Amino acid sequence: MQRFKQLFNFFIQSSIHVALSVCGLVWVTLLNFHIGVDLNFLYFIFFATITGYNFVKYFGLAKFHHRQLVTWLKHIQVFSLLCFLGMCYFAVKLRIETCLYFIVLGMITFIYAVPIIPKKIFIRGGKLREISGLKIYVIAFVWTCVTVIIPLLNENHEINQNVLVESVQRYLYVFTAMLPFEIRDMQYDSLKLSTIPQRIGIIKTKILGTLSALLIFLIEFSRANIVANKLIILGVVCLLLILFLGFSRVKQPSYYSGFLVEGIPILWALLITLNF
Repeated sequence: MQRFKQLFNFFIQSSIHVALSVCGLVWVTLLNFHIGVDLNFLYFIFFATITGYNFVKYFGLAKFHHRQLVTWLKHIQVFSLLCFLGMCYFAVKLRIETCLYFIVLGMITFIYAVPIIPKKIFIRGGKLREISGLKIYVIAFVWTCVTVIIPLLNENHEINQNVLVESVQRYLYVFTAMLPFEIRDMQYDSLKLSTIPQRIGIIKTKILGTLSALLIFLIEFSRANIVANKLIILGVVCLLLILFLGFSRVKQPSYYSGFLVEGIPILWALLITLNF
Protein backbone atom coordinates (compact mmCIF):
# COMPACT_ATOMS: atom_id res chain seq x y z
CA MET A 1 0.00 0.00 0.00
CA GLN A 2 2.84 2.38 0.85
CA ARG A 3 4.46 1.65 -2.52
CA PHE A 4 1.18 2.38 -4.31
CA LYS A 5 0.84 5.67 -2.43
CA GLN A 6 4.37 6.69 -3.46
CA LEU A 7 3.63 5.89 -7.10
CA PHE A 8 0.34 7.76 -6.94
CA ASN A 9 2.04 10.79 -5.39
CA PHE A 10 4.64 10.72 -8.16
CA PHE A 11 1.85 10.41 -10.75
CA ILE A 12 0.32 13.65 -9.45
CA GLN A 13 3.43 15.61 -8.49
CA SER A 14 5.28 14.86 -11.74
CA SER A 15 2.35 16.31 -13.74
CA ILE A 16 1.53 13.05 -15.53
CA HIS A 17 -2.10 13.45 -14.50
CA VAL A 18 -2.39 17.00 -15.81
CA ALA A 19 -0.68 15.95 -19.04
CA LEU A 20 -3.28 13.21 -19.53
CA SER A 21 -5.98 15.79 -18.88
CA VAL A 22 -4.58 18.12 -21.53
CA CYS A 23 -4.34 15.23 -24.00
CA GLY A 24 -7.91 14.33 -23.09
CA LEU A 25 -9.10 17.81 -24.06
CA VAL A 26 -7.15 17.62 -27.33
CA TRP A 27 -8.81 14.26 -27.99
CA VAL A 28 -12.25 15.76 -27.31
CA THR A 29 -11.54 18.55 -29.81
CA LEU A 30 -10.36 16.19 -32.54
CA LEU A 31 -13.36 13.89 -32.14
CA ASN A 32 -15.78 16.83 -32.03
CA PHE A 33 -14.45 17.94 -35.41
CA HIS A 34 -14.13 14.41 -36.81
CA ILE A 35 -10.38 14.69 -37.26
CA GLY A 36 -8.06 11.70 -37.16
CA VAL A 37 -5.58 11.67 -34.31
CA ASP A 38 -1.95 12.50 -35.13
CA LEU A 39 -0.13 10.44 -32.51
CA ASN A 40 3.10 12.42 -32.94
CA PHE A 41 1.16 15.58 -32.10
CA LEU A 42 -0.50 13.94 -29.10
CA TYR A 43 2.79 12.57 -27.76
CA PHE A 44 4.35 16.00 -28.15
CA ILE A 45 1.49 17.57 -26.17
CA PHE A 46 1.93 14.98 -23.41
CA PHE A 47 5.68 15.49 -22.99
CA ALA A 48 5.48 19.27 -23.47
CA THR A 49 2.81 19.57 -20.78
CA ILE A 50 4.92 17.68 -18.25
CA THR A 51 7.99 19.72 -19.17
CA GLY A 52 6.17 23.04 -18.94
CA TYR A 53 4.22 22.33 -15.77
CA ASN A 54 7.20 20.93 -13.89
CA PHE A 55 9.30 23.89 -14.97
CA VAL A 56 6.68 26.30 -13.62
CA LYS A 57 6.10 24.34 -10.39
CA TYR A 58 9.66 23.44 -9.46
CA PHE A 59 11.85 26.15 -10.98
CA GLY A 60 12.04 28.11 -7.72
CA LEU A 61 12.57 25.02 -5.57
CA ALA A 62 15.38 23.71 -7.73
CA LYS A 63 17.03 27.12 -7.89
CA PHE A 64 17.24 27.48 -4.13
CA HIS A 65 17.88 23.84 -3.23
CA HIS A 66 19.99 22.64 -6.12
CA ARG A 67 22.74 21.38 -3.81
CA GLN A 68 20.50 19.59 -1.36
CA LEU A 69 17.50 18.48 -3.41
CA VAL A 70 15.20 16.06 -1.61
CA THR A 71 14.86 12.65 -3.23
CA TRP A 72 11.39 13.16 -4.73
CA LEU A 73 12.45 16.40 -6.39
CA LYS A 74 15.55 14.77 -7.84
CA HIS A 75 13.36 12.04 -9.31
CA ILE A 76 11.00 14.61 -10.80
CA GLN A 77 13.94 16.52 -12.27
CA VAL A 78 15.26 13.39 -13.97
CA PHE A 79 11.78 12.48 -15.19
CA SER A 80 11.25 16.03 -16.48
CA LEU A 81 14.53 15.87 -18.38
CA LEU A 82 13.45 12.63 -20.05
CA CYS A 83 10.11 14.23 -20.95
CA PHE A 84 11.92 17.25 -22.37
CA LEU A 85 13.95 14.92 -24.60
CA GLY A 86 10.73 13.19 -25.61
CA MET A 87 9.19 16.57 -26.42
CA CYS A 88 12.18 17.46 -28.61
CA TYR A 89 12.00 14.10 -30.38
CA PHE A 90 8.35 14.51 -31.35
CA ALA A 91 8.78 18.23 -32.09
CA VAL A 92 10.89 17.43 -35.16
CA LYS A 93 7.98 15.36 -36.47
CA LEU A 94 5.60 18.33 -36.39
CA ARG A 95 4.96 20.94 -39.05
CA ILE A 96 7.11 24.08 -38.87
CA GLU A 97 4.02 26.26 -38.40
CA THR A 98 2.84 24.11 -35.50
CA CYS A 99 6.27 24.34 -33.84
CA LEU A 100 6.17 28.13 -34.14
CA TYR A 101 2.79 28.22 -32.37
CA PHE A 102 4.23 26.19 -29.51
CA ILE A 103 7.35 28.34 -29.34
CA VAL A 104 5.14 31.38 -28.68
CA LEU A 105 3.30 29.51 -25.92
CA GLY A 106 6.64 28.30 -24.58
CA MET A 107 7.81 31.90 -24.29
CA ILE A 108 4.64 32.76 -22.37
CA THR A 109 5.29 29.79 -20.04
CA PHE A 110 8.89 30.92 -19.52
CA ILE A 111 7.87 34.48 -18.66
CA TYR A 112 5.13 33.07 -16.44
CA ALA A 113 7.68 31.27 -14.25
CA VAL A 114 10.96 33.18 -14.56
CA PRO A 115 11.49 36.77 -13.31
CA ILE A 116 12.89 38.49 -16.40
CA ILE A 117 10.62 41.57 -16.66
CA PRO A 118 11.26 44.79 -14.67
CA LYS A 119 10.14 44.44 -11.07
CA LYS A 120 8.08 47.63 -11.03
CA ILE A 121 5.53 45.94 -13.31
CA PHE A 122 4.97 43.04 -10.91
CA ILE A 123 4.04 42.54 -7.28
CA ARG A 124 7.24 40.69 -6.37
CA GLY A 125 9.31 40.94 -9.50
CA GLY A 126 9.50 39.70 -13.02
CA LYS A 127 6.99 36.85 -13.26
CA LEU A 128 3.87 36.93 -15.40
CA ARG A 129 2.08 34.74 -12.84
CA GLU A 130 2.51 37.47 -10.22
CA ILE A 131 0.57 40.18 -12.00
CA SER A 132 -2.44 40.87 -9.82
CA GLY A 133 -5.44 38.80 -10.92
CA LEU A 134 -3.89 37.57 -14.19
CA LYS A 135 -2.96 33.96 -13.37
CA ILE A 136 -6.28 32.23 -14.12
CA TYR A 137 -6.74 34.08 -17.41
CA VAL A 138 -3.25 33.22 -18.67
CA ILE A 139 -3.75 29.53 -17.88
CA ALA A 140 -7.19 29.48 -19.57
CA PHE A 141 -5.73 31.16 -22.66
CA VAL A 142 -2.80 28.73 -22.94
CA TRP A 143 -5.01 25.65 -22.42
CA THR A 144 -7.47 26.93 -25.06
CA CYS A 145 -4.67 27.40 -27.57
CA VAL A 146 -3.10 24.01 -26.83
CA THR A 147 -6.33 21.98 -26.77
CA VAL A 148 -8.43 23.71 -29.46
CA ILE A 149 -6.74 26.30 -31.68
CA ILE A 150 -3.38 24.64 -32.40
CA PRO A 151 -4.73 21.08 -32.93
CA LEU A 152 -7.17 22.43 -35.54
CA LEU A 153 -4.61 24.69 -37.20
CA ASN A 154 -2.25 21.72 -37.32
CA GLU A 155 -4.87 19.92 -39.42
CA ASN A 156 -5.54 22.98 -41.61
CA HIS A 157 -9.09 23.17 -40.32
CA GLU A 158 -10.90 26.39 -41.17
CA ILE A 159 -11.77 28.75 -38.34
CA ASN A 160 -15.56 28.62 -38.50
CA GLN A 161 -18.46 29.12 -36.13
CA ASN A 162 -18.02 25.74 -34.44
CA VAL A 163 -14.32 26.44 -33.80
CA LEU A 164 -15.16 29.74 -32.13
CA VAL A 165 -17.83 28.02 -30.02
CA GLU A 166 -15.38 25.29 -28.99
CA SER A 167 -12.73 27.89 -28.11
CA VAL A 168 -15.08 29.95 -25.93
CA GLN A 169 -16.36 26.81 -24.21
CA ARG A 170 -12.85 25.55 -23.55
CA TYR A 171 -11.74 28.90 -22.14
CA LEU A 172 -14.75 28.95 -19.80
CA TYR A 173 -14.15 25.30 -18.88
CA VAL A 174 -10.56 25.92 -17.80
CA PHE A 175 -11.59 29.13 -16.03
CA THR A 176 -14.26 27.25 -14.06
CA ALA A 177 -12.05 24.23 -13.33
CA MET A 178 -9.36 26.55 -11.92
CA LEU A 179 -11.66 28.01 -9.27
CA PRO A 180 -11.43 25.03 -6.85
CA PHE A 181 -7.65 25.39 -7.06
CA GLU A 182 -7.87 29.10 -6.31
CA ILE A 183 -10.13 28.41 -3.33
CA ARG A 184 -7.67 25.78 -2.06
CA ASP A 185 -4.69 28.09 -2.50
CA MET A 186 -6.23 30.98 -0.53
CA GLN A 187 -4.30 29.73 2.51
CA TYR A 188 -1.01 30.07 0.60
CA ASP A 189 -1.45 32.86 -1.96
CA SER A 190 -0.34 36.39 -1.25
CA LEU A 191 -3.24 38.82 -1.06
CA LYS A 192 -1.44 40.86 -3.70
CA LEU A 193 -2.16 38.13 -6.24
CA SER A 194 -5.79 39.22 -6.09
CA THR A 195 -7.24 35.87 -7.12
CA ILE A 196 -10.97 35.66 -7.73
CA PRO A 197 -11.81 34.13 -4.29
CA GLN A 198 -9.64 36.78 -2.64
CA ARG A 199 -11.48 39.57 -4.46
CA ILE A 200 -15.11 38.43 -4.21
CA GLY A 201 -15.10 35.69 -1.58
CA ILE A 202 -15.72 31.94 -1.77
CA ILE A 203 -19.53 32.05 -2.07
CA LYS A 204 -19.55 34.53 -4.96
CA THR A 205 -16.72 32.56 -6.60
CA LYS A 206 -18.88 29.45 -6.54
CA ILE A 207 -21.82 31.39 -7.99
CA LEU A 208 -19.57 32.80 -10.72
CA GLY A 209 -18.22 29.33 -11.54
CA THR A 210 -21.73 27.86 -11.64
CA LEU A 211 -22.87 30.53 -14.08
CA SER A 212 -19.76 29.92 -16.17
CA ALA A 213 -20.46 26.16 -16.30
CA LEU A 214 -24.08 26.79 -17.30
CA LEU A 215 -22.88 29.17 -20.01
CA ILE A 216 -20.61 26.44 -21.40
CA PHE A 217 -23.68 24.23 -21.83
CA LEU A 218 -25.91 26.95 -23.27
CA ILE A 219 -23.29 28.04 -25.82
CA GLU A 220 -23.45 24.52 -27.28
CA PHE A 221 -26.81 25.45 -28.82
CA SER A 222 -25.10 28.07 -30.99
CA ARG A 223 -23.20 25.40 -32.96
CA ALA A 224 -24.02 24.97 -36.61
CA ASN A 225 -24.98 21.37 -35.86
CA ILE A 226 -26.00 19.89 -32.50
CA VAL A 227 -25.37 16.22 -31.69
CA ALA A 228 -27.60 14.81 -28.94
CA ASN A 229 -25.01 12.43 -27.44
CA LYS A 230 -22.33 15.12 -27.26
CA LEU A 231 -24.84 17.51 -25.70
CA ILE A 232 -25.64 14.99 -22.97
CA ILE A 233 -21.94 14.34 -22.30
CA LEU A 234 -21.27 18.08 -22.11
CA GLY A 235 -24.13 18.36 -19.63
CA VAL A 236 -22.51 15.68 -17.45
CA VAL A 237 -19.16 17.49 -17.60
CA CYS A 238 -20.75 20.81 -16.64
CA LEU A 239 -22.65 19.17 -13.78
CA LEU A 240 -19.42 17.65 -12.46
CA LEU A 241 -17.77 21.08 -12.63
CA ILE A 242 -20.60 22.59 -10.62
CA LEU A 243 -20.58 19.81 -8.02
CA PHE A 244 -16.81 19.83 -7.51
CA LEU A 245 -16.82 23.61 -7.26
CA GLY A 246 -19.76 23.55 -4.85
CA PHE A 247 -17.99 21.16 -2.47
CA SER A 248 -14.58 22.84 -2.71
CA ARG A 249 -13.20 24.63 0.31
CA VAL A 250 -9.94 26.10 1.55
CA LYS A 251 -8.95 22.96 3.45
CA GLN A 252 -9.66 20.29 0.85
CA PRO A 253 -9.01 16.55 1.05
CA SER A 254 -5.73 15.50 -0.50
CA TYR A 255 -5.87 15.60 -4.29
CA TYR A 256 -9.48 16.81 -4.37
CA SER A 257 -8.55 19.43 -6.96
CA GLY A 258 -5.27 17.96 -8.17
CA PHE A 259 -6.78 14.56 -9.00
CA LEU A 260 -10.60 14.67 -9.12
CA VAL A 261 -11.16 18.09 -10.68
CA GLU A 262 -8.08 17.71 -12.89
CA GLY A 263 -9.36 14.33 -14.02
CA ILE A 264 -12.66 15.53 -15.52
CA PRO A 265 -11.14 15.91 -19.04
CA ILE A 266 -10.01 12.27 -18.95
CA LEU A 267 -13.56 11.15 -18.19
CA TRP A 268 -14.85 13.55 -20.86
CA ALA A 269 -12.52 12.02 -23.46
CA LEU A 270 -13.57 8.48 -22.50
CA LEU A 271 -17.28 9.32 -22.77
CA ILE A 272 -16.80 11.00 -26.15
CA THR A 273 -14.79 8.01 -27.40
CA LEU A 274 -17.43 5.51 -26.31
CA ASN A 275 -20.16 7.50 -28.04
CA PHE A 276 -18.20 8.39 -31.17
